[in-house]
Amino acid sequence: MRLSRIISPLAALLIGGAAFGDTPQRVVSLNLCTDQLAMLVAAPGQLAAVTPLAANPRTSAMADQARDLSVTHGRAEEIYLMQPDLVVAGRFTARATVEMLRRLDIPVAEFAPAYALTDVADRLAQMGAVLGQEARADALIAQFNSGLADVQAETDTRPQAALYYANGYTSGGTSLAGQILRAGGFDNVATDLGYGAIGALPLELLALADPDVVVTGNPYPGASRAEAVMDHPVVTALKRGRVSGTVTDRDWVCGTPYALRAVQAMADLRRAVEAGQ
Repeated sequence: MRLSRIISPLAALLIGGAAFGDTPQRVVSLNLCTDQLAMLVAAPGQLAAVTPLAANPRTSAMADQARDLSVTHGRAEEIYLMQPDLVVAGRFTARATVEMLRRLDIPVAEFAPAYALTDVADRLAQMGAVLGQEARADALIAQFNSGLADVQAETDTRPQAALYYANGYTSGGTSLAGQILRAGGFDNVATDLGYGAIGALPLELLALADPDVVVTGNPYPGASRAEAVMDHPVVTALKRGRVSGTVTDRDWVCGTPYALRAVQAMADLRRAVEAGQ
């Protein structure tokens, strides 16, 4: 199945109508991931404001949709004046703001980060419940589950891959990125080395693992010492003469249906690696 057929129905749901009834009518989001979950699930006019990151195409898979929404910078005073009847936030985001809003009797629904592909359906269901849009969420969940079954790789041969980011960090099998890598048909070097969610991978261990492919972070514009490690001679040598890949933040960082694009990219990369072996 072409990936466009998986993702395009999401846009159709964004413009579908739904009666509010007793559902919250003015919702504000404080987190990039809840921004996108709310944009997917909310009925037209229900979502009042999102974070500035939602309109950044580097970090958000829904930047175009977010540009039509008001922006909040996460200050309690600012949000209070918006008069929301619900705020959605990440579990670890803007703690002082969340606590202040609750003291002001503004309801706040918190969402845990997604650590697995199965969390995508859970987060959509949670957003559907708090927004009173269960039917919309259920439709998205069905599309995501069907799409994941179509794109995830079932293969007897699994090349080894290493995820390598700024400051030498990597992701193991109990992270969303690690599960995307696995669904794309790779074995994860970090998992074999005992990494769970995330941790620093020394260059020496990376070199000794000698993976078939290194998937690096996508550097931001400008110079960064934290990102310079991705151009270290060890990493360059591991990439030389081999297929390599990059992590596109917007499809990898949040547990939304757009993670399917990251799985598809890894499946395409696996096929390229195997073709070159």
